[in-house]
Order: sequence, then structure tokens, then C-alpha cells
Amino acid sequence: MYKLFCNMKYLFYFVGLPFLFIACASPRPSGYVQVSPSRTIYVKPGEAKKVNKDSGHLESTNDIVNTQNTDEISEFNEISSASVPTINQREQIINFAKSFEGTRYKYGGTTRAGMDCSGLICTAFEQEQIRLPRSSRDMAKEGYPISLNEVVPGDLVFFKTTNRNVISHVGLVVDVTEDTIHFIHATTTAGVIISSLKESYWNRAFTQARRVI
Repeated sequence: MYKLFCNMKYLFYFVGLPFLFIACASPRPSGYVQVSPSRTIYVKPGEAKKVNKDSGHLESTNDIVNTQNTDEISEFNEISSASVPTINQREQIINFAKSFEGTRYKYGGTTRAGMDCSGLICTAFEQEQIRLPRSSRDMAKEGYPISLNEVVPGDLVFFKTTNRNVISHVGLVVDVTEDTIHFIHATTTAGVIISSLKESYWNRAFTQARRVI
């Protein structure tokens, strides 16, 4: 009986331990892909994204990201699933931004005493530990561009509102319907309000939409 016990113990060492080692050594399949020098987005296996070498943005692919191939992605860091951006995270950002509705405009403002357009966006995203550049022009370099028919709540819309032909205004998409896109922003005349891309002024001034989460 003792000899049988010893034989079973050796069998575990030689057969069981290698499988235990392999299971423990298996990498987690979650990670972040960098979309700009300061922003990364979550990538799921099977829903991976590659950098388009011509345009510089990410595009969906059914292939699993090869984390050793730096031509496909610029950075990949394994993380816990708790850090994965969710629909709820977008809702939290939108709801916090909406809480400023009616706040007066103040150049450089980031509080309820006064808010400017990029200040509103920065403040809302910071509630979810997402840091964005302070100016709308620099903010328009974050994430990646999307077409209007791809826009969902939580995306950003950018405008050229001066004669200098540069991005000078930003809003946060709060609702998308069949015929328009609603966004919250801080205007010089009315403070923090919700507007529509159907409004002629904003429709003419619109220049691009971007996704940062």
C-alpha cells in the first residue's frame, strides 16, 4: 500500500506539475492599444484593432493582436478587466457633464462658477480618470476620427468657429437619433447648453468627430 502511494506521488510530480505550470503561465488575453502618445483603449481578443499605417488610426479586425509585432500596434500592456472602459463609464461622463447645464461661460473655467468648452470636456472625463489636453485644438489629436454615422454618446465633436480655420470648439455627444446628434458644450453666449448638429450654425462649423474611449 505504501509503495502504491509513493508511485502515485511521483506520477503527480511528473504528469500533474507540468500542466499546473502551463495553466499558471498562460497570459491574460486583455490589454490596451495606444491610439495616441497619451491615450490607450481596451482591446478584447477577437475584437482586436490594428493601426492603419496609411491613416494612423485604428481599424477593427477579427485577428487576435500579436503583441510581439510592433508594426501592428504601438503599445500593449496587460491589465485587469476592472480597467476596461464600459458603456456605464460613458454614461457617467455624460451625466457629470450634464450636471453643469446652465453654468455660465468663463474663459479658462473648470468649475460651477464658470466653464469653457474644453474645460467642460476635461472636467467630465477626469471624473473617470481620463486626462485630456486642455485646449480643443490639442484634444482633436486624441483618439481617432470617426464618421457621423458611427458616432455614439460619449464621442467628441469638434468645430471651427473663427476665421482662422482651426479647431476652436468641442462638444460631448449626449444623444444620437435618426435625424440628428445632440451634444453638450459651453458657449460664450449661453454657457453650458445642449445643442443639435441640425442647427445651422453648428452644422456649418462642424469639422470632425473623434472617439477617445
